Amino acid sequence: MKFSTNNKKINEIKSDCLMISIFNDGKLRGCAKLVNTANGKLIDDFIKNKDIQGKIGQTRIIPVTGKSYKRIVLVGCGKYEDFSQKNYRKAVISALNKISHTNHKSVVSLIHDGVEKIDNPEKAYRLSRVLAESWHSISYQYTTTKESNKKNLGLRKIEIGTNGKKAIREIQTGLKHGDAIGKATQLVRELGDLPANICTPTYLASVARKIVSKNKSAKLKVLNEAQMKKLGMDSLLSVTAGAKEPAKMIIAEFFNGPKSQKPVAVVGKGITFDTGGISLKPSNKMDEMKYDMCGASTTIGLLQMVTELNLPINALFVVPACENVPSSTATLPGDVVKSMSGTTIEILNTDAEGRLILADALTYAQKYKPKLIIDMATLTGACVVALGAHHSGLMSNSDQLAEKLFECGQTTDDVTWRLPLTEEYADQIVSNFADVANISTRGSGAGTITAGCFLQKFVGDYDWAHIDIAGVAWAEGANKGATGRPMGLMSEFLINESKI
Repeated sequence: MKFSTNNKKINEIKSDCLMISIFNDGKLRGCAKLVNTANGKLIDDFIKNKDIQGKIGQTRIIPVTGKSYKRIVLVGCGKYEDFSQKNYRKAVISALNKISHTNHKSVVSLIHDGVEKIDNPEKAYRLSRVLAESWHSISYQYTTTKESNKKNLGLRKIEIGTNGKKAIREIQTGLKHGDAIGKATQLVRELGDLPANICTPTYLASVARKIVSKNKSAKLKVLNEAQMKKLGMDSLLSVTAGAKEPAKMIIAEFFNGPKSQKPVAVVGKGITFDTGGISLKPSNKMDEMKYDMCGASTTIGLLQMVTELNLPINALFVVPACENVPSSTATLPGDVVKSMSGTTIEILNTDAEGRLILADALTYAQKYKPKLIIDMATLTGACVVALGAHHSGLMSNSDQLAEKLFECGQTTDDVTWRLPLTEEYADQIVSNFADVANISTRGSGAGTITAGCFLQKFVGDYDWAHIDIAGVAWAEGANKGATGRPMGLMSEFLINESKI
């Protein structure tokens, strides 16, 4: 897809389609008024006859003649007073989705005109970035094991219109960032949607290797089980003990910032399939446990994003990857293992395995003396109970870091909600036989928070945040599939860090 700006005035634009906003009060604003007048008040007629009522995402394509554009795409944007980036994103996605199923090759988006200022640097950046991201959101197709899903999408060029104003630099930056984030999010979704017999730890390592090969500032190291054993990663190895498929510890370095700059460490849980181990899960929806590596897929997606944009940042990406399956060699409930940090862990439930592989990954990341550490994981079903499919769970030992991540979520519509990590919750994971238990031994509540308290024991004094994406990483039902979250949130965070 080619993304660019169109600085022509409305009556000079040459394109197959113009996308313009319609609000539920029926009042035309900005370019909508100009297009309406130029076409014999055709839009007024549509509104008067309620062919469009301005509901968010409602779309109508109107053919026109004698103009340099062939179609007007009316897009419902709801209440004018309530117009927001979230509603803008919904409108853009709906319109692009509609157009993509036609044979039209080009479109100019003017949905923002009359509502937002395209010459305001921050607004210009956001409007253009959302436009590019939205295309990649609607154009994603999973075809690896189902070729019939493939649809030929006609669109080849998407432009954001300025209605005759000079395009400022931030528009191009927004399009560039949105394109890279969008493509990386498609990768995240594809990795999540792949079945576990294809997307193995070895496969994840091969994807990371391909990404790293394209940027001279990136390096890749993949530890095998023997190397992990030598490093004392018995916590991680306890999870893969029952599996035939070999575990991998994937470490990608992207040091493209000043040499004096400490790296930002990003860690992603990579359980490529989770049966629960000996603590076997119920069979209902167990197939969805192929998504238990969405923290890992997001980490790899972020690696692709920063390398494609060549961000001036030092960043470390760590993916502990393995399967959790039962067998005669599998770890048993009640077993005690020693982590890389030297902390002993009583494994009371083998289905609380994500925190076990993250414990060693978090310890390993500290070898790089990072500025901060962020881990992402489909960690607890309790987070789904607490927050559903809307907010990711956020926990942190740093108020400043937590606030930054929260704001990044608000900015990108990839929202989080912070949960407490207090001593009372940490007291729930005491063990009579080890330094810590991997689940609560003092009551069954606060499963998400106690998991966070467990991880906190392995980050030392480093600023750290944990993002539980169990409720947001994939959708169920008719639209079943990976969502790509929290790519928006984390991309925003890393882009911001690259400016420091």
